[in-house]
Order: sequence, then structure tokens, then C-alpha cells
Amino acid sequence: MKISNSIKQIQQYFEAHAFGVCTRLGDKMGVATSSIRLFFIYASFLTLGSPVIIYLSMAFVMNMRKHLRKSSTVWDF
Repeated sequence: MKISNSIKQIQQYFEAHAFGVCTRLGDKMGVATSSIRLFFIYASFLTLGSPVIIYLSMAFVMNMRKHLRKSSTVWDF
């Protein structure tokens, strides 16, 4: 079945290139990642997308922390 194979490829692509916010939250709080993802999905439907803004802002903060943790100097460019 080509359709199911292509769906799995799309799912693997998004899992590999996603921000990882739900995974990090799950690791920090000791909660299953799937439960956090479901919370974001249901809350997005109920509140017309405002958790998406929270999710993206958390991803931005995580990305900035990753860049700030690297010990770089002016001469590293």
C-alpha cells in the first residue's frame, strides 16, 4: 500500500524535524508525550488556536536557549 507508506514517511519527517516542545515538557514533568500532544490538540480546538501560539513561543525559547548555551566568541564566525 503506497498510501500508508507515504503517510508513515510524512509522520517520520515531522517527528524528526519538529520542535520537540512536547517531548521536553514530558521529560521535565514525567508525563507521557502523547498526553501532552493530545492536550495541545484539544486545547487548540476548544480555544480557537491560542495554544499554538504558546507552543511556538516555547519552541522559540528552546531554540534561543540552545544557541545561548554554546560558548561562542566573536572570533568563532
